[in-house]
Amino acid sequence: MTNIRLTKPTIAVLETLLSATSDAPAWGLSICRDADLGPGTVYPILDRLVERGWITSYEETGPHPGRPARRFYELTGTGRQQAAQVLERRKARRFGLGLAGGRA
Repeated sequence: MTNIRLTKPTIAVLETLLSATSDAPAWGLSICRDADLGPGTVYPILDRLVERGWITSYEETGPHPGRPARRFYELTGTGRQQAAQVLERRKARRFGLGLAGGRA
C-alpha cells in the first residue's frame, strides 16, 4: 500500500469516509456535499484511493427508482488504519507547530 499526498481536499474526503457508517454509507455526491468539494475534485481523489487499496467501491443493489444506482465507497481495514494514522500525525504536527488555534 502506497502513501498518498495529503492535500486539504484529500483530507476532507478521508474525514468524510472515516465518518461514514454501514447504515449511512458514503456515495459520490454525498462525499462532495460533506467535504464541501466539487465532483471534479472528489472523483479523482476517490480513484487514487481505490488504486492504492485504501477504499473499495460497490454499486447500489436495492431499488432506486428514477435515478441511476449510486456507487458507494468505504475504507478497507488497512485504509481505515492508514487514514486514521495520517490524520492523527497531521493533527499532532499542527498542534506541535501551534497551528491548531489557541496559544502556542
